[in-house]
Amino acid sequence: MENVLRPLIVLGGSVAITLAAGWLLDLLLRRADARHHETPLWGLLRRCRIPFQLVMCAALLRGTYAQTRLGAVRDHHVGIGRLLTLVLIGASAWLVVRSAIAVVDSVYARYAAAHNRDPARVRRVRTQVTLIQRVVVAVVTIVAVAAMLLTFPAMQTVGTSMLASAGVLGIVAGVAAQSTLGNLFAGLQIAFGDMVRIGDTVVVDGEWGTIEEITLTFLAVRTWDERRITMPVSYFTAQPFENWSRGGAQMTGSVYFHLDHSAPIAAMRDKLRDILGDCAAWDGRNWSLAVTDTTPTTIQVRAVVTAKDADDIWTARCAVREQLVGWLRDHHPYALPRVATAPAALPPDGARPSVPLNGRDDKPANGWDKAPRTGRG
Repeated sequence: MENVLRPLIVLGGSVAITLAAGWLLDLLLRRADARHHETPLWGLLRRCRIPFQLVMCAALLRGTYAQTRLGAVRDHHVGIGRLLTLVLIGASAWLVVRSAIAVVDSVYARYAAAHNRDPARVRRVRTQVTLIQRVVVAVVTIVAVAAMLLTFPAMQTVGTSMLASAGVLGIVAGVAAQSTLGNLFAGLQIAFGDMVRIGDTVVVDGEWGTIEEITLTFLAVRTWDERRITMPVSYFTAQPFENWSRGGAQMTGSVYFHLDHSAPIAAMRDKLRDILGDCAAWDGRNWSLAVTDTTPTTIQVRAVVTAKDADDIWTARCAVREQLVGWLRDHHPYALPRVATAPAALPPDGARPSVPLNGRDDKPANGWDKAPRTGRG
């Protein structure tokens, strides 16, 4: 009976203590979250319940599995101990990552709530927070994997040999991973140099889009037609690009019209004011309409509008272009550009150019004579 009760007590007690501790932790976090509405930290820390329970259960079993006194346990004492140690290391790394992400997300949420009127600063902090989270995850993962490998005696010998030749290996790895390391440092430079941020509107390689994701090695741009362009972060430190959100998201756009010289400019200016008054995309900051160029057949009219961001400026420009052209077509069709055409007419018989084209009076350059020519000559 003891051989049956002992393992049940050990295993069942470990599981019961783990479940009770997890329930108690969740209860305390819920109460703290209810009392402190100003910070989301306690609510975010509730995500750590599962890794916390896994750590506790692995630690309890690691310390008590030998007390079961089962023959199979005694025969595989070393293997079971190593397995529980690996689970404990992995669960501890998971708990550290979840806790770090909860703390960082809480700090970011409070910062975003306090600076909601400055979206540029919020996007900058969001970019930095995202990369910090990725760095923490990468470092914790590497440390956890290294700790797992060092639990094996053979890997300890290999680790000692690697430390002895670390200088040579470092040089070789640096040369082999030069591109990867370059992207890594470029990602850190982008995060803390405030060159580009998540949510910025950029133009790269002739493509207009929004920064959707920034990692330590690549950057994803979402274009207006829902495509994703993935580029190495080193591109943004080595190549010029347009950042329409730098210094503020407000934008000014132009709409050009090529019209006839008789176009009613004053009436167009009044109509533009009416169009913008009904356009939700216009932010009300500024507008204008002026003749900016002229040719022998047309004039160039430029309408200037403003909007709060790149999406709205596109909408406002399209609305102005569409409605002004329709208004001109319906009420002032003469203002639209026209191409004058007429049939070519030959000069009457006996006519001769007043100025000889070849410098000689006896035979004009175009072959016209006072009298009609006969024969094949």
